[in-house]
Amino acid sequence: MLLTANTDILLRRDEADVAWLTLNRPAARNALSIGLMQALDAELAAIATDASVRVVVIGAAGPAFCAGHDLREIRAEARREAYEALFALCSQLMLRIVHLPKPVIARVHGMATAAGCQLVASCDLAVASENARFATPGVDIGLFCSTPMVALTRVIGRKPAMHMLLTGEPADAQTAYALGLVNQVVPEAALDDTVAALAAKIAAKSPLTLAIGKQAFYRQAELPLEQAYAYASEVMVRNMLAHDAEEGIDAFLQKRTPVWSGT
Repeated sequence: MLLTANTDILLRRDEADVAWLTLNRPAARNALSIGLMQALDAELAAIATDASVRVVVIGAAGPAFCAGHDLREIRAEARREAYEALFALCSQLMLRIVHLPKPVIARVHGMATAAGCQLVASCDLAVASENARFATPGVDIGLFCSTPMVALTRVIGRKPAMHMLLTGEPADAQTAYALGLVNQVVPEAALDDTVAALAAKIAAKSPLTLAIGKQAFYRQAELPLEQAYAYASEVMVRNMLAHDAEEGIDAFLQKRTPVWSGT
């Protein structure tokens, strides 16, 4: 097990092919300050080329997952240029997660609001504790959650997304599960073990196959149906020609455990 810390506001623990990243601003309910977003973005960029990591988990310390952007920091720099830089950085971070060639799991407890809800929606998978809550409450303070909307509307239906965006009302964990925002809801005491088991199951797959599949998943989702099938067919051919596909098929036929080379 490797224990590291980029900064005090972002912690990292590597264990069994999984990098556990922890938002560590508990007193601020892990609000996404510029420093925290920069640290998380930099760590994910490093992980992208780190062959020892196959899966990433993003969690948080303290009573909440993430309260969204740091409003005090925002009000301290009330200039167009500052706002433009802030939301460009936020968009860069969310895209980093989507484009990362490794699956990312959100480990959610407590509140995930505004950009915190966006962070959950941007991750490939999410496991929530029973006490988790999700909201896009910007409308309550005169600030529509436009950037969280981008991620949210790509994982849940339009009507429930609009309800969250227009009312600011929080959704509990079971509602988030029913909407497709999270994959599992478990007791808080079982959260870490559940996430670890899910991460381990995914980490046991071919890293090349995971990278190919994740990229293809997001790209085809934005294409018209015929183009999506044409693109997916090309991906299947490329995947079939990879050594790991040959090894996986042979291992299945020979009833043995495959040995992945990542090629």
